[in-house]
This record gives sequence, structure tokens and C-alpha cells, in this order.
Amino acid sequence: ALQPFVCCFFVVIIFFCKGCHSEQPACGSRAVKSSNITRGQDATPESWPWYAEVNSLFGGSLITDQWVLTTASITLFDFSSIEVYLGRHSRSASNPNEVNRTVINVTCHPEFNSSTHENNICLLKLSAPVNFTDYIQPICLASENSTFDNETSSWVIGFGDDGTLQLGNESNTLQEVRIKIVENFKCKFIYEDYFRIAIVTENEICAGFEAGGIDPCQFDIGGPLMTKKESVWVQNGLLGYTLCGILGRPSVFTRVSQYHKWISDTVTGTPPGFVPVTTPGSSTSPTTKLTTLPTTSRNM
Repeated sequence: ALQPFVCCFFVVIIFFCKGCHSEQPACGSRAVKSSNITRGQDATPESWPWYAEVNSLFGGSLITDQWVLTTASITLFDFSSIEVYLGRHSRSASNPNEVNRTVINVTCHPEFNSSTHENNICLLKLSAPVNFTDYIQPICLASENSTFDNETSSWVIGFGDDGTLQLGNESNTLQEVRIKIVENFKCKFIYEDYFRIAIVTENEICAGFEAGGIDPCQFDIGGPLMTKKESVWVQNGLLGYTLCGILGRPSVFTRVSQYHKWISDTVTGTPPGFVPVTTPGSSTSPTTKLTTLPTTSRNM
């Protein structure tokens, strides 16, 4: 009598748990193994399945099946419509795994400052959810209070400048490059000395190389800054502004962890995956909290 009971018990468990993990795959996972990236190079297909190209002008990242994280600078352009391309590897060759969606809602941080780039963060709602494949996956986001040690290895991706620093010379193939976190105190000093104004805040994170020459550039704005926690890729920043690898001038990214609550309050449907990241002895953690403000949005 016990054997049929046990059998029926497990059948019930299987029935109720059949869809437990079917809504969304674990964020930050990809089909290909990590490569030893040291300088800028062509990415391989499947390498960065969360990369989103926005109107062929900005970068972004897929964070759920219907939401893309990008730069608020998109509001400075008078777009009649916004289109997002996912699974794109090349701008000139065919992309058999590409999916595109129009945007039906643009929600940017209400205190975005186009002069200082503060609160440079925006969420785009796609016209319809996308199906996840090896080429299209969501990335995890650094959760509130995450910290990143000075010189922590991070990665950036995009179709940015090919190295000539001339308009129209963006790359045809998705590029990837490994750069290092630069502590906020040092980054702030560098930019105050360069621009004579204070433009790096605790809501931002810097990354690059002192020697210059390796950095994101035009057409990379809004793209993700990523770090790896064990086997999971986590977005810790999105590109706000860059001097394209000029000697001693790191790029400045919006610090994603500072906007945890704002992102959670804005995204509807399946929530994004937040992952806590702490690196020992971090000197780049913010010292103050960002006040959550009312959200402003517009439908397309």
C-alpha cells in the first residue's frame, strides 16, 4: 500500500513543479565559454546574447523578455520610432539569429541631466516579448549595495569606433574588450582636472586603462559594463560618456546598483534578475544612497 502512495506523491510533485523554472532562464548565462580577452577584438556569435542595438546609434542590454536597459541620451534625439535589434552580430552580413522589436514605452530617470550625465539611465519596453535562444538571453543586474574593487576586470561590448576616431568609422562586427574598474576618487579627480567641473558622482562607476587606447567609443553609449561572478555575468554599469581611449581618461558609466529600486519599480511583467556582488576591499562603492523619484515615461 505504501508503494502506490509514494508513486502518486511524486507524480503530484512533478505535476506542480513542471513549470517552476520555465518563465525565464537564469540570467547572465551564455552558450559559449569565456575567451581570454585582453584587447579589443571581434566577438563571436552567442558571446553576448543580451546585447541590444538601439536605432543603430546606441547600445543597450536585454534584462527581461520585454525590457531593455539603455542611456537616457536617447531622449535627446527626435525619433519618430525606436527599434531594438537583438541577436545581432554584424552590421554588414546577414544575422540569421537576429530579432527586432519596436519600442512602445520609453521610461527614463526623471532627473536625467544631459549636461552632467547624472542619472543617465532609461528603460525601453518592447512591443512584444522575445523568445530566449542561445543568441538572445537576459543579463543579471548588480543589486543594491554591490561593490567593485579598484582594477576589477570588466568587459564592454558594442559596434563602436574602429580605432580611427572618425565619424562613420564604426565597426561592422560586434566588438568586445576587457577593461579595469578605476576607483571613483581617482576618476573624479581626473575629470575635474580635465573639465574643471565635478561630473563624476557616487551614482557612476569608471573603467578603462591609464595608458589609454582601449575603451568604448561612439555608438557604444548605453551599452553594458559587465563583470563575472563565478559563472554568471552581471551588469554593473551602462556607458554614459567616453573620451574613446584618450590617455588617462577612463570611461564613465551609470552605476546600475544605485538604481535597483527604480528599475524594479519601473519594469512590468517578469522582473529582472538582481545579483549581489562584493569584491574585497572595494574603494569604488558609493557612499550615499540615490533618492528614488517619481518615474516619467512616454508611449511611442
